[in-house]
Amino acid sequence: MEFSVKSGQLDTLRTDCLIVQVYADKTLSGAAKVLDKKYQLISRLIELNELTLKAGQCAWALPPSGTAFKRLLVVCLGSKNNAVTSQDIRTSVQAVAKALKGKQIKNAVWSVENASSVADNVFATLIAETFVTSLYTYQETKTQNLSTPALTKLTVHSDAKLSSAWRSGLQQGKATGDGINTARHLGNLPGNICTPTYLAKKAQSLAGGKLTVNVLDEKQIAKLGMGAFLSVAAGSDQPAKFIVMQYRGAAASVEPVVLVGKGITFDTGGISIKPGPAMDEMKFDMCGAASVLGVMTTLKQLQPRINVVGLIAATENMPSGKATKPGDVVTSMSGQTIEILNTDAEGRLVLCDALTYAERFKPKAVIDIATLTGACVIALGNHASGLYANDQALADELLAAGQAAHDRAWQMPLWDDYQKALDSNFADMANVGGREGGSITAACFLSRYTKNYKWAHLDIAGTAWLGGGAKGATGRPVGLLLQYLIGAYTG
Repeated sequence: MEFSVKSGQLDTLRTDCLIVQVYADKTLSGAAKVLDKKYQLISRLIELNELTLKAGQCAWALPPSGTAFKRLLVVCLGSKNNAVTSQDIRTSVQAVAKALKGKQIKNAVWSVENASSVADNVFATLIAETFVTSLYTYQETKTQNLSTPALTKLTVHSDAKLSSAWRSGLQQGKATGDGINTARHLGNLPGNICTPTYLAKKAQSLAGGKLTVNVLDEKQIAKLGMGAFLSVAAGSDQPAKFIVMQYRGAAASVEPVVLVGKGITFDTGGISIKPGPAMDEMKFDMCGAASVLGVMTTLKQLQPRINVVGLIAATENMPSGKATKPGDVVTSMSGQTIEILNTDAEGRLVLCDALTYAERFKPKAVIDIATLTGACVIALGNHASGLYANDQALADELLAAGQAAHDRAWQMPLWDDYQKALDSNFADMANVGGREGGSITAACFLSRYTKNYKWAHLDIAGTAWLGGGAKGATGRPVGLLLQYLIGAYTG
């Protein structure tokens, strides 16, 4: 989708649809006042209660013949007196995108007035990102009833003095939306397409310029001593891949942030097999890996002056005669041994080796992202990702980033009291600690591999996808991560 900025006389702009703003207290934006004085359309909509005055409500009006715009869409942006919030903007843009999609509008002009509590460039970022994500439709494996949005161009009409801020914000918003949609699309693909090899090829397709990609095969993974990772891959006919992506936007002396993504492209549970209902949703068990690829997609477009490493441990978790059995003991890359009591607790096994590998980059911080535990879904539902950290300053930064991006996380305890649940009679630790506090003990397991750097763990099992009639990947927590890395939603 293409975004541009224009200034000048509003009603001379030729477009399929002109969009103007009103507010919950019945006041009109500057552009709406100009149009209403000339055509008396907008105040009439309000008088007739054709437009509900709350954020995200829209109404159509047909302008008189001879006007440069074919349709007029009026949107309420919220309460001007109380300052429009970033969430009001998201809600309103989603409604506008839905309305334009329903009419198959090809191009539109939005006359924007910033009555919000955010900077102009952030307003622009929210508009572009929300348009891009709202117009996403999955169709790769569909052959019938394809409904591709017609909208290909949105022009923002603003004061000429603000053009630079709006252009930079629209560019950032589009790149952010593309990153979120990349993560969504990878998550939505079926497991017979999105295999570890597919993820590796997707990563390699991003290589170029400041982004390099190296993919390790199973022989190379074994040479590194990643016995925990390979124990998960043992039952699958699909070869495991360890994907190393390095974005170098700053000097080599600048410490990188390392993102580690869980990439279980399908999770049957292995020998500890899952129940059949909703097992199809286990194609989403690679959404942590998808979020890393989404972030790298955005970084490549924006080219910020930072260094970021993306690590993805990709494999299937399948039952077979070669599969790891409950009670087996494996040796991780760190040298610590693990008694595998439950093969369905596999995400922590691939992550622990990737977290050990992360040490070689001498990172500023390491953040792992994983659809790790059903226990986190029970604790937090699908509104907040679970956040664990061994450094409170890092945790605070991520919590603030989640609030700014409306991709929120909630900090959970990482107390030593929970560590004893992982005691084993036959290894240095067990891979599970019982039903109680399952998300916490999973994080405690990972913490044993992160003692040499600042680390945070995002359990996105409840936020990475939706079930039911709205089934599909959400692209979370790409927004949170981009806000932490580059301040995507701050001016």
